[in-house]
Amino acid sequence: MQNKTSFEFEFIALMASLMSIVALSIDALLPALPNIASDLGHSNLQDTQLLITMIFLGLGFGQLIFGPLSDSFGRKPIVYFGFALFIIASIICVTTKDFNMMILGRILQGVGLASPRTLSIAIVRDCYSGDYMAKILSIVVMVFILVPVIAPTLGQFLITYYSWESIFYVNLIFGLIVMIWFWKRQPETLLKQRRIRFTGNLFINGTKEFFRHNDAIAFTLISGFITGSFMVYLSTSQQIFQEQYKLADMFPYIFASLAISVGLATFLNSRYVVKYGMWRIAFTAAIAYFLISILYVILFWSGKNPSVTIVLTFFALQFFSIGFLFGNLRSLAMQPLGHIAGIGAAINGFISTVMAVPIANYIGTFVKDSVLPLFIGFSFFGFLSILVFFLLRVNREPRQV
Repeated sequence: MQNKTSFEFEFIALMASLMSIVALSIDALLPALPNIASDLGHSNLQDTQLLITMIFLGLGFGQLIFGPLSDSFGRKPIVYFGFALFIIASIICVTTKDFNMMILGRILQGVGLASPRTLSIAIVRDCYSGDYMAKILSIVVMVFILVPVIAPTLGQFLITYYSWESIFYVNLIFGLIVMIWFWKRQPETLLKQRRIRFTGNLFINGTKEFFRHNDAIAFTLISGFITGSFMVYLSTSQQIFQEQYKLADMFPYIFASLAISVGLATFLNSRYVVKYGMWRIAFTAAIAYFLISILYVILFWSGKNPSVTIVLTFFALQFFSIGFLFGNLRSLAMQPLGHIAGIGAAINGFISTVMAVPIANYIGTFVKDSVLPLFIGFSFFGFLSILVFFLLRVNREPRQV
């Protein structure tokens, strides 16, 4: 099924929906963080960032479990198993009265959701390769971006008319619909003759194979840098616009408008990636990511926040560059790993996520009364990303496998 050069709308919509279960679980909860903290007797609003970052920790470790298993048992059974774990974790979240138990529930949600998130990418890699794979992933991400556009508004509606627990119930209903769709319409993409026999050394052998490919390592590191700095925004955005700018009521609309910036970039990437190549576009976007953030740092080094119009402009430009990075970086890392797509996607996701969580948690502690630390983080990790690109020799495309 590899090396296809055409796509079906339903396939793209389904892969995007599998990813979207993760996005809905994260973004719809953002407006509810103060409510959850209040109901669970937790007064420190900064600690509520953990309800966002810890689900990413679960995603990172979950990929190490489900990716290798899918290379041996097929993609579809492992997706079902991960979603079952997500159901159990969601029940923990809505029934607990303890903040620490809520954190545990969010970690377990992440572990379960690692299955549909990671294996949707492995399924795409089963079917496509090269720049065309990057095109498909860009379109998938573009559809997927619709969820962050509407999720905070949905979350705000639910906590206004119902309760924060209703957000978890809506996540479950959406997930069940996607799982039924996946079961009925998506064929297994990893045929039995292409599966790797399950052994105790399956993960070890796959890891050794992953680290034989410099491109896979390098682009995984860049993904970790970009994801980590972007995750700071996800975990602090509600705090920034509610506490620093006093725009609590406008937060869902602000979040949606910035998500559209990412969506526009992924749409443009899907149009031009085959023409210009994913390596060139990703490198140019990394330079833009660094330059935009360092400009903000230079202009507002005092730490005093500019007007909301200026900060939104910088965020929109920053996220526009991110839209050209996410899909291309994952495609570049996965390109040499078609023969171990499940393990490859797992290791790629694990390393980038495990890098991202401490980055987000550390920088997030400085985002108290100023947005400046956020842009300093963007600048620093943007620079490291450019450095890795240079080490891969910027004047030539990586060898296509």
